[in-house]
Amino acid sequence: MAEATHGVGGLSFDSRKRSWPNEVNVLLALILITLVFEVLNRLQGGSFLFNTRANVDTLFNEQRINIMLLQVAIIGVIALGVTQVIIVGGIDLSSGSIVGATAMIVMSFAQTATVNGNPNPKAIFGDWAMDLPVIVPIVVGIACGIFAGAINGLLIAYTRIPPFIATLGMMVSARGVAKWWSNGQPVSFPTESFASLANGDIVSGLTFGLLSWPGQNPAVVFAALAILFHLIMKYTVYGKHCYAIGSNEDAARMSGINVARHKVLVYTIAGMLAASAAVLLTSKNLTAQAGMGVMYELDAIAMAVIGGVSLAGGRGSIVGTVLGAMIFSVIISGFTSIRLDAYYQEMVKGAIIVGAVVLDQWRQRRKAARM
Repeated sequence: MAEATHGVGGLSFDSRKRSWPNEVNVLLALILITLVFEVLNRLQGGSFLFNTRANVDTLFNEQRINIMLLQVAIIGVIALGVTQVIIVGGIDLSSGSIVGATAMIVMSFAQTATVNGNPNPKAIFGDWAMDLPVIVPIVVGIACGIFAGAINGLLIAYTRIPPFIATLGMMVSARGVAKWWSNGQPVSFPTESFASLANGDIVSGLTFGLLSWPGQNPAVVFAALAILFHLIMKYTVYGKHCYAIGSNEDAARMSGINVARHKVLVYTIAGMLAASAAVLLTSKNLTAQAGMGVMYELDAIAMAVIGGVSLAGGRGSIVGTVLGAMIFSVIISGFTSIRLDAYYQEMVKGAIIVGAVVLDQWRQRRKAARM
């Protein structure tokens, strides 16, 4: 029999109903998946995480770890916004296309006037848009994301159309903008200051040269944004309203929460984060193409779902999404390390996403049965 204790008012505590945070389960899954790939690599004579080269004096395979962090950082920024959208009971299918459209527009304002002494062959505008201060393309990009996200939020909050339809429409429209902007041609040759946004060493700058992590600025930005939004979701009124609306929208409205205004804010933030990812992506690649961001929205949703964010709304956390992003990165890098063909990787990723949703549904039914 379960041990039960009685407290004030006859309330009882059943030890069988104790459960640890869902993030712990995700962390354990991350450790288990990493160990599986380590064993598989050992069977092939290598190692997944550890250095096996005699001419390199490091314990860990730093090159692979850095690649894993870069793989997850930019889409991870998008996932932070998608997490908030899902928690509030919505969905966002437009984030990848917002990345594509924003990337094209941002690079148009980040171009240098000359390339090897000749006029920029990829110039979109005239001389007035060449060699602009780096803050200009950043502000333009963020504004694009805010605009697209606000349209999503306004459509969903005030026309009451399903989030799936509203963001699907934005997905198609934004991709069309990306292709129209330069007639499908890539936009290239940014200024050095813009290129350094993702390829520089922000850690060295912040620590006055005491530490160095060149080329990993996207990972630093992802970590900083994850900490920021973890604190916002956990300790502010904004976060509490997100969970309240996602859990029971009618009850949240009756309690005095302006549900429509809050939804607009959530989708606007998601658009802003997608645009931030676009700025990092174009800076990292030194070019923008209309096809950038394809499938990013599904990868971002997958990171959130794998991290324990419920598609039903009202449950999940930024910490879980970060862990889900790490699992996603480990899976991609692990498959590559054992030389699994790319199309098999896509199949397995799809199965993992479905499995995560099935597990979430099972957890919800089990929780409801124990209450």
